[in-house]
Amino acid sequence: MTVLPKTPSFDLGGKRALVTGASSGIGLACAAGLAQAGAHVVLAARRGDVLADCVQAMQAEGWQAEALVLDQSDLEAVAGACAAPFDIVVNSAGLARHSAAVDTTVQDYDAVMGINLRGAYFLSSHAARAMIAAGRGGSIIHISSQMGHVGGVERALYCASKHGLEGMVKAMAVEWGKAGVRINTICPTFIRTALTQSTFDNPERLAWIMDKIKLPRVGEVEDIMGAVLFLASDASAMVTGSAMMIDGGWTAD
Repeated sequence: MTVLPKTPSFDLGGKRALVTGASSGIGLACAAGLAQAGAHVVLAARRGDVLADCVQAMQAEGWQAEALVLDQSDLEAVAGACAAPFDIVVNSAGLARHSAAVDTTVQDYDAVMGINLRGAYFLSSHAARAMIAAGRGGSIIHISSQMGHVGGVERALYCASKHGLEGMVKAMAVEWGKAGVRINTICPTFIRTALTQSTFDNPERLAWIMDKIKLPRVGEVEDIMGAVLFLASDASAMVTGSAMMIDGGWTAD
C-alpha cells in the first residue's frame, strides 16, 4: 500500500517566542498568530501600558503571553532578553523617516539604522548565540519590506536599512545553518495600520501604491500572520536565508 506523506506540523505547542515591536500593528499580529498556534509569547516593546493591554487581551483568549518592556536600541537590554534561549524570535521593531536623499540628516540616518539594522543585527546574534549554546536550533524572523528589494522616492534611507537587513540575513543563514538556526525575512508591501493610515488617506500616495500592487487591495496585518506561522513552524524546516514577499506582486516586474 502507498504510504502518503503528511504535512509538517504548524503547531507551536511547547515553543517559546519573542516578538519585538509587539505592541501594535504587524508585531501584535505576529504575536497573536504565534500564541494562537500554541506558543508562549513574550511581547516586547517600549510602551509598557500598551503591552499590558495586549497581553491581557491575549490571555483572555486563553493564549500564553507575557510582556517585556524593551528598547531595541539598548543592546545591553537586548542581550539580557535573549540570555535564555527562545525557539522563535520575530523582529518587528522598525523605524521610517522619509525624505529626499539630499535632505537626509545624520540624526535621521543614525536613528533609522540604529533600529532597522544595528538593532536587528544584535538581536539576531544574541538570540542565535543562546540557541546554539542550548543545542536546539530555532527560527529567527525579521519583518523586512518590499523596499529591501526595490527603490522608492524619498525612501533612500529606509531602503538602505532594509537592503542591508536582507544581506545580513543571508550571511547569518550561511553561518548558522549547521547549528539548526534558521533565519529569514518577511517582506510586506504597504500594510494598513494606525501608523500607515495617513499614507492611505493621501490620494496621490494611495494612487501610487495601487499602481504598484498588482492585486486589487492594500495589505492587512492578517496577511502577515500565515507567513510568520509558516516560518516559525516545522512546515518551513528547510527554509533559511530566504525572503518571503507579501507585496501583492509589487516586485514581480
